[in-house]
Amino acid sequence: MLTHPVTPAAAKQQGSIIALLPLFLFLTLFIGAGLYFQSQGVDFAFYQLPSPVAILPAIVLALVISKQKLNQAIETFIGGIGHGNIIAMCLIYLLAGAFASVAKATGGVDATVALGLSLIPPTLLLPGFFVIAAFIATAMGTSMGTIAAVAPIALGVADQADISLPLMAGAVMSGALFGDNLSIISDTTIAATRTQGCDMKDKFRENLIFSLPAALITLVLFAFAGQGQAELASQQIDLLKVLPYLTILVLAVAGLNVFVVLTIGTVLAGATGLISGDYGWVTFGKDIYAGFTNMQEIFILSMLVGGLAALMQQQGGLAFVSRQIEKLIARFSSAKGDASCRAAELGMAGIAAATNLCVANNTVAIVVSGDIAKELATKHGVTPKRAASILDIFACIVQGLLPYGAQALLIASTFVISPVDAISYTWYGIVLALVAVVIVVVRPRN
Repeated sequence: MLTHPVTPAAAKQQGSIIALLPLFLFLTLFIGAGLYFQSQGVDFAFYQLPSPVAILPAIVLALVISKQKLNQAIETFIGGIGHGNIIAMCLIYLLAGAFASVAKATGGVDATVALGLSLIPPTLLLPGFFVIAAFIATAMGTSMGTIAAVAPIALGVADQADISLPLMAGAVMSGALFGDNLSIISDTTIAATRTQGCDMKDKFRENLIFSLPAALITLVLFAFAGQGQAELASQQIDLLKVLPYLTILVLAVAGLNVFVVLTIGTVLAGATGLISGDYGWVTFGKDIYAGFTNMQEIFILSMLVGGLAALMQQQGGLAFVSRQIEKLIARFSSAKGDASCRAAELGMAGIAAATNLCVANNTVAIVVSGDIAKELATKHGVTPKRAASILDIFACIVQGLLPYGAQALLIASTFVISPVDAISYTWYGIVLALVAVVIVVVRPRN
């Protein structure tokens, strides 16, 4: 009996779990190192082994098991790195980093916090800090940067007003996650929109359908949980330094190209520093470059993941995952149309959540699961903006509830509390999970 070798094209069509071994190796190394360092009591245990290094053995394995000749496999890998979506995503990372760095260096973050503190009623400190963190994270595009800026101030206010530290930490972290998930310059938004092929403004508007109800419910919860009050000392407010944040929000929502938005925001942030007289052109250039370097890890990882995904796709790994998800979708979809679309959305949510549970990094989770989600969306009629929104939302939910996630570790170290205590009061993540599932299940499709 004659048999024919399985061609790469056939393998891709049939799907092969073997092609997923490199991904499993990457996750094993990354998670294993994190668990080891955590057992040793090392701070930020899951960030001791840089993810771009953890993925290198996986890439080598992918090249070894490839059915292509080595030179062809390397070309496939390089082609994945050079994919238009990957390159565009990386360029946006650089611009977003530059804006965040310059705006912080010129006092934009401090000015925004001061403005927020001036508007908080003494009896609404918890919801007030939720709103401050939410605005800053939406403007900065980073939950970590927001927590670093707001948490020390929130700690001082909590001590003064005799507010439970875990409760205040939960309010700050909730607001930071809301803004990071919604922001048009967040690396998660960049990854989600580029992998799904939609405009940032469309994803932003889609996200509002999920985020606003969850945010309002969270505000009410923190308002009722409020304890203690304090008269906050007046601080000098410089509206000029808040202007860059407001500008990029308005321009982005208006639909201006994201490259233009970030460029204008960076120039405007630098200009506010130059006008103030304590900021020079040389410093401006150095801060731009510092912003570039701040994005180095996710920049490199996105390129390497793009190459690895191309190898796994060529060998049928992504097809295998899609086929398994299709089986689950078929089980829960009694008919085509809305039922199939709804099941596909829940499938995407599950992929993003499970991946983020493993890697403890919502951007990495979106990049890794983006291609599979795109294929599901195309097949089951899920719009790109909805697919991007679901990926970002469910990765954000898990990230906010991980005791070993960077956000929980950072705020726990600032407040000197347990990361478990911090996530226990991150009510926005819990509420968003419930709201998102309900909306996916009951929302009519058009």
